[in-house]
Amino acid sequence: MDFLIQIIMNIIISGSEDNTIKFWQKQNQWLCTQTITDHNDYVYGLSMNESQNKVIQSGEDKLILVIELSEQNEQWTVIQKITVETDGVRLCFIDNDTFTFQPWQKEYMQVLRQKGLPLEGGLDNFLFPYQYIQSKCIFVNENAENVNLIRKIQNQSIQFGTLRIFGYMSDDGKYLITWDNNKKQYQIRKYQEL
Repeated sequence: MDFLIQIIMNIIISGSEDNTIKFWQKQNQWLCTQTITDHNDYVYGLSMNESQNKVIQSGEDKLILVIELSEQNEQWTVIQKITVETDGVRLCFIDNDTFTFQPWQKEYMQVLRQKGLPLEGGLDNFLFPYQYIQSKCIFVNENAENVNLIRKIQNQSIQFGTLRIFGYMSDDGKYLITWDNNKKQYQIRKYQEL
């Protein structure tokens, strides 16, 4: 049984309880062109980056796999295995190298990077402290001849009072569409900056 399927252009990527990730391509029909077997337990979450050359994937074995498409042979290869403290079913790229991971039944979300956060700079010194300005949600980081201002992601939460919530946000980020077991109706919320 396939738990999760993502369709991108002419590729379908599926994760399954048989511990595999499969890549399917449309020829005359859909054919499995590659199988990755690096997980030891059920395969859960799946996300592809904007460039469509990397896939991240989580499993019940507390591993996140970073899988990259090779330009030479057009094969997908596991380039990194990230061990996490607990499994999770949700993860999502937020840019080509940064992604979020929601551990199972935890009240936090992790932000992970395959590479370090890029900063302007070079040779460093110790004269300028690293700061976080809470009122502005800004990290201040001096690196050589540059001062980097990095804005923190702000969060907002909507309480539904039930675990059975289904939904999706529009691709432009303007609308959140939900259905929950308490209201038993669709609700559409429009996003507004605070």
